[in-house]
Amino acid sequence: MTGAADRPITPGNDWRPVVPPALGEWTPTRSLCVVMPAHNPKHLATVLASLAAQTYPAELTEVVVVDDGSEPAVVLPDVRPERTRVVRVTEGWGRANALACGAAASDSEILMWLDDDMLVLRHHLEAHARWHHLVEHFVVLGDKRFVEPAEVGIHPWGTAPQRAASLTPEQVRAAVANNAAADLWDWETSDPHTWVEDIWAVTDDLATAGTGAFVSLVGATVSMTRALHDAAGGPVRDLRLGEDTVFGHQVAEAGAVLLPDHEARSWHLGLSHAMRHAEQVKAHNQPLFAHLVPSLRPRRVQHGRAWAVPFVEVVVPAEGSHLPVQACVDSLLDQDMDDHVVVLVGEWSQLDEGRVRPLADEHFELRWLQRMYRDEPRVQLLEPDDPRVTGFSRSPLRLRLSGTDLAPARATLRLLVTDLDRTQHGLRVLTDDDGEVVARLERTAAFARTQWYDGVSSDAERDAMVTASHGSSTRPASDAGFVPSERRLRPRFGVWRDPAMDADASWRKLQRQMARNAPVLTPEDVEETTAPAADDAPIVDAPVDAPPARRSEPVEEPAVGRGRWGRVVRRLRD
Repeated sequence: MTGAADRPITPGNDWRPVVPPALGEWTPTRSLCVVMPAHNPKHLATVLASLAAQTYPAELTEVVVVDDGSEPAVVLPDVRPERTRVVRVTEGWGRANALACGAAASDSEILMWLDDDMLVLRHHLEAHARWHHLVEHFVVLGDKRFVEPAEVGIHPWGTAPQRAASLTPEQVRAAVANNAAADLWDWETSDPHTWVEDIWAVTDDLATAGTGAFVSLVGATVSMTRALHDAAGGPVRDLRLGEDTVFGHQVAEAGAVLLPDHEARSWHLGLSHAMRHAEQVKAHNQPLFAHLVPSLRPRRVQHGRAWAVPFVEVVVPAEGSHLPVQACVDSLLDQDMDDHVVVLVGEWSQLDEGRVRPLADEHFELRWLQRMYRDEPRVQLLEPDDPRVTGFSRSPLRLRLSGTDLAPARATLRLLVTDLDRTQHGLRVLTDDDGEVVARLERTAAFARTQWYDGVSSDAERDAMVTASHGSSTRPASDAGFVPSERRLRPRFGVWRDPAMDADASWRKLQRQMARNAPVLTPEDVEETTAPAADDAPIVDAPVDAPPARRSEPVEEPAVGRGRWGRVVRRLRD
């Protein structure tokens, strides 16, 4: 790993403090594996020929072509990098599964994902790899232009126009080696990956993108160290589409910094699958992203929903009397935001089914809490040494409570989360009147970043690095609504205990109550509240920043302006 002493701390996603060596002016030492999923590939010979002419040392490069059920099976062409092999998928299917299989088949220090329709220019691998010789937790995105292979290109020797699709693998290798491949099409007039480059443009190549940089990870040409790949958990194997965005979120939560390298150029031979079927892909990915990418919060505007990966994890110690613990946990379950889970940490392994005197049980308090919450799906009962407690959270934010003497108000969690999102800080510490820590709201990505620096092991050192990389502040817990647990009022359901009421009278009462609490919208109301915003409307905050509406009206989407930034906002929202 990279030592903290000799490597600048990158604030947020600002990669600019790290300056890579110029191409051709450094000595590579790390092994690199190109993982290439392939299902009935059309351009494999062309792509492998371009890889055979790279400036990155051949002895450090291997190419693993992962045959994902091609018919007929993939056969390697003659023109290819010398260390190229085919791995056949034997279990599962899909690009994500193939990427995982390819990574498992290699032990190289650097992993690069490359699609089987990417003609890469001669410095492509070198441009990627130079960053990974400097920093362990960078993710590098290559640059590309979409071109039609059958269109007239420029002959690699510049003598006559020729159809690029007719170039032999030997000609492709020669064109890449002498840099003539850069002129096969005109870079400036070829089609860019528009929405990705819009994000790059308005964020200074992701340097100012903050916590949202991950959305621009596209797997056609992307690289990372194996250490970062493994820390992120690798691709989710059973995903069929959308695996790039999900993995982008995974590496971001593992502490990654993402950046594009515009000298890692390539020609994408034809449009991508997502570009050819944009609306269908968007519809397919909607539930996937809602469940697995909690940082895409506008996809979770519905109230009353539970998600596979909650946005916030709240860690509560199960210590002492059960009464304040219950008051605190119930207060957390009563929050006016739904996107969180409570982790109740206790010595649950001490409890068994052996005979005890129930009223004299030495573990009475702990057993009471177990019985109260073991069937509550929003509460997890975990041991103090459980890796899910000691390790990094799956959720983007983790709120750690020091005890249960104080309980949060109903709006506390939502407002704390909004405060941290506004500042993009990595840590918010809440203290009582005596300066004792009541709670800590931690950004998982910020604390995961500290693992990539040697010599950062203590809590104080981690806090200091998070402060330097993301920012932090200490505030009064009382400002955030923490009150003594016994004083935290929690609404309770009323119970009808009067004598039986006449059925018609009871139903009329229901109608009156319903009219007060859940007004019915007319079709005109629905049309008005869900109408698209005008193109010239100003950019406004996302709806998650506003107090949630507990009524039945549809939540209005935020309006966005026209132009490049408007397109970026719409992309992030949709």
